[in-house]
Amino acid sequence: MLKVYNTLTRKKEEFVPQEEGKVGIYVCGVTPYNFPHIGNARPFVTWDVIKRYLKAKGYEVKHIQNFTDMDDKIIKAANTEGVSWQTITERYIKGYFDSIDALNVQRANLYPKVTEHMEDIINMVQRLIDRGYAYEMEGDVYFRVEKDPDYGKLSGRKLEDMMAGARVEVDNRKENPMDFALWKSAKPGEPSWESPWGQGRPGWHIECSVMSLKYLGDTFDFHGGGSDLIFPHHENEIAQSQCCCGDHHSFAQYWLHNGFITIDNEKMSKSLNNFITVPDILKLYPGEVVRFFILRTHYRSPLDFSEDRIKEAQAGLVRLRTAYDRGQELLKQEGNSDADAAMAEAAAKAMDDFYEAMDDDFNTALAIGYMFTLSKEINTYVNDVVNKGKAFDKKHFGQLMDVYGKMAEIIGIFESSLEMPAAEGEMAAEEIEALIAERAEAKKAKNWARADEIRDSLKEQGIILEDSAAGTTWKRA
Repeated sequence: MLKVYNTLTRKKEEFVPQEEGKVGIYVCGVTPYNFPHIGNARPFVTWDVIKRYLKAKGYEVKHIQNFTDMDDKIIKAANTEGVSWQTITERYIKGYFDSIDALNVQRANLYPKVTEHMEDIINMVQRLIDRGYAYEMEGDVYFRVEKDPDYGKLSGRKLEDMMAGARVEVDNRKENPMDFALWKSAKPGEPSWESPWGQGRPGWHIECSVMSLKYLGDTFDFHGGGSDLIFPHHENEIAQSQCCCGDHHSFAQYWLHNGFITIDNEKMSKSLNNFITVPDILKLYPGEVVRFFILRTHYRSPLDFSEDRIKEAQAGLVRLRTAYDRGQELLKQEGNSDADAAMAEAAAKAMDDFYEAMDDDFNTALAIGYMFTLSKEINTYVNDVVNKGKAFDKKHFGQLMDVYGKMAEIIGIFESSLEMPAAEGEMAAEEIEALIAERAEAKKAKNWARADEIRDSLKEQGIILEDSAAGTTWKRA
């Protein structure tokens, strides 16, 4: 039974889908004015694992993730470079996809953009006005927070406390200082769209309500994003969506929020200029290592980024991958035994343990721990067969490996190379592999001199070869 921690109720709840066998997910996407940093990457890796797991449990998943392709930051970046806002968004949307592809993140079903939904946004704003939840002031439209009795239920804040703590507003036209913009009148030189209230563009929050309701319906299962979005973004989404639909039980049923990634225990953000972009970290580590680093910690817990921690993640992932590769090599051999049925039982238990961990609010940290346990069993069995002459039970060992592979598929590892990016002047992985293949042929032909020459040549360039019955592996010294 899958249980998830629902921010809305502040407790773990049994997951019951709105429609049997189907799951609808909406995740807040990026504002494409810069490359995503590793903090941005956490929700996308998290939701990728959630989606993989739900599919493994047999659900049909519909995953929507937006692009906020019109924003003050985009306009500023375009003006700074002297280019169009479309040039900025196209560049960084491509950069986003390049980044998530490197992190083994599977694509969402749809990536809607704000600028493609202006008519839908205007219609929703007008409906809120018609229902008395919004008002227009000189081309701007604001949501009346006092009109919504449930305002603050996601963040746990009381409106009177928020009002008491509110700073004096520059815009005194608002009925209440906490009222938020649904539509903003155009400023000179900014992109704008025609509306019943004059030229303008959407406020920040309305876009996600419009796109989630349009593609997932008035009531859907999961809404996700970083903890920093709980207030005001997600709070405002709930208010305007439920007031528009006229049903305070509508909109997203389960709200999941991932913890921050910090640097030196300070939240990573572009505004603080203490962030590391995904393209920059990919110059130093393979994407799968970055993904594994993120998933070794439960998604709701804070995660502090450091070079030591990512190296630990790399070492752990290499251990898991090595066991997988050794097991796959062994499966190429013929088996002549059926004496290790206990392996099948061990495989079934490992899978049950893994699923139990994932059923507990998608606990990837614990689930990965069970992968390490299984990797030890794989290594022990390979050593017994290869080095100690144990009869090979291919059937039951294959079942063990199938379970290990299913675990890896859900976590999203063993899908790309773990080869570290070659530094300037270093030999590329393809060249190393070609020499190893040539060395294998030389040994097969008993040309020991050439085989030793290749080994020594690679060693001089900092490449260490390790021979075993399962084959030759290499690493940089």
